[in-house]
This record gives sequence, C-alpha cells and structure tokens, in this order.
Amino acid sequence: MMVDFLNKTKRKLWAKVVEKSKINSWYPTIYRAYWFTKLKHKPSHNGVVQYFTAIPNPGAGIGHQMANWIAGYWFAQQFGLQFAHTPFSNPRWDAFLGFGENEISVADLIHAQGYKKVRIPLFDENKDAEIEQIKKIFEAYRAQKVVFVAEQDQFYHDQFGVQEALQDKFHNAKSRKDDALVFDSNYFNIAIHVRRGDITIGQLNKNPNLLMRWQDNDYFVNTLTKVVANVKTDKPLKIYLFSQGKRADFPEFEQFENLVFCLDMGAQDSFLHMVYADLLITSKSSFSYKPALLGKGMVISPENFWHGYPKSDTWIRATEAGDFNTDILKAYRA
Repeated sequence: MMVDFLNKTKRKLWAKVVEKSKINSWYPTIYRAYWFTKLKHKPSHNGVVQYFTAIPNPGAGIGHQMANWIAGYWFAQQFGLQFAHTPFSNPRWDAFLGFGENEISVADLIHAQGYKKVRIPLFDENKDAEIEQIKKIFEAYRAQKVVFVAEQDQFYHDQFGVQEALQDKFHNAKSRKDDALVFDSNYFNIAIHVRRGDITIGQLNKNPNLLMRWQDNDYFVNTLTKVVANVKTDKPLKIYLFSQGKRADFPEFEQFENLVFCLDMGAQDSFLHMVYADLLITSKSSFSYKPALLGKGMVISPENFWHGYPKSDTWIRATEAGDFNTDILKAYRA
C-alpha cells in the first residue's frame, strides 16, 4: 500500500512539473534523455531491438486510456520501433479488448530481459523540429536495450491510423467467447450514446474542458429522427440509448418506437453493444468514439471532435445541430 501511495504521489508531482514546463522552449531539458543526446558519442548499431510504449492514464476513463495505448502503438510504427504493451489500470479491459495478446509486455522486458525505461518529452506530431529532437534521443540510445516511454497523454490526432489492427485484436480476442448481447438479429439495431455523468456536473461548475463536450438532447433527437426516416433496411428498427441518469432525463426520446433505455448497463457491456450496433450515433466522447473504431457498422458522429474520423462511406459527420447529408444514408443498404 505504501509503495502504491508513493508511486501515485510521484506521478502527480511529475505531472505538475510537466504541465508547468511544457509551454516553455526549455521544456525538453527536464528529461535525462535530452541531456544524453548532448554526450559526445556515436554508438554503433549492434542489432539490439528497441521498444516504444505509452502508459494508459490510470486516472482517466477507458476511452482516454485507449487513446494513450493507441498513441503508443502508432508512434512505435512511425519511429521504426517495436511496440511494448503497458496494461490498463484495470486488467479486465486488456482482456476485453485483446490489447496485450501476442504483444510483449514492458514488465517482461524490464524484469526478464534487462531492458531499461527511458521517458521522452511530449512532442507535437505536426512539428518537424520536435520530431527530429525525439529521433535524436532514439539515435543516442541505439546501442542500448531500451523501452522508450511516451510522456503521459502524448497526443495522436488520427486514432484511426491503426484501426485495422485494433479491430483484429478486438474481434479475435479470447474474451469474445464470453460476449452476451441483448440485440435481436431480427431487427436493425441502432445504438446512441448520450454523454452525461461528468459533463453534467461540468455545466454547473463551468468547467471549460467539460463544457466543450456537452450536447443537448435535441442534438441526438434530431440526428436519430433523420436516421429513422432515411435508413434503408428490410428489418424493423430497434433503438438502444446508452447514457447515465434516469429515464425522466430523456423525455424527448419517448416519441421513438422500440426504444430501449440502457442507463444501468455496465461500461464493458455498453461498449460491446456500441461496437456491434448496425448503426452507432456517437457523442463528443472517447467512450463511443472507440467502439466506432472497433465496429463495422454505420457511424454518425459530431463533426467537431478532438480526434479524426476515417474517410469512409459508412462514417457520417453531423453538424452541431445534428444535421447531416441524408443522401449518404439513403445510398447505404443495411
């Protein structure tokens, strides 16, 4: 318990140092790796395999943690390094997602193979100078058994860059044998995620980070109304609303037939159903964006979001009012 407390305290203190420093030009100098590049040495490449990892933020939700993990997976490829798996704060998510299966773990590299961790500074993926600085770090260590660790919450915008690999991991995970869906295959199953919970509180305390994530019920009703009127399918429609709160919080949805309120369903079951929906309406939330990446049905998402969307005929962007080009939906035969 004391070790966990000390580690948590160290993480918090370091996070504060990074937060205060990262806006300054001297920010990289707080890293030992930066100074290692200044040594007058030119190590020859001795064939050692090096790794890259990112740590899922233990204090964040699963969508956020997945974004961290995906960033590690993506940047390992971009930098020509091997990927090493760092588990989620709750190991049930590793098994559920298939993240870690057929991947070497950081723990194994450190404890069994003699590797050491080297933390690297945050960098902007769109700034060549910052990328070159990171590459200098890799070059300086190229003869050593190293796992490069991305700074906490290293950003990667286009999370769909590894979508195919993510889908393969999820759909072939050992845990798929335990999946239990309430969807009825005789229906065209529509899932809609209305983010509430933390952002509801954010409306009261005017937290700007949470205010930007808020969408009124009207947005979702407008989007859903257009879907119901224009989707082409031979099956009757069934709608599943995933959110938090009480049914009385969503009176605008009572107009829809075959509507099922999923307000008490657990996080993994909700996530699973969003993956397997025939059509998913996401909110401004990583919790529904990630199932959209893993799923293979149609997706309608708000156009203003902090991650990119894949260019696909089955992925539609809606305006802030919930409007979208219904011709795209009409052209798709479900």
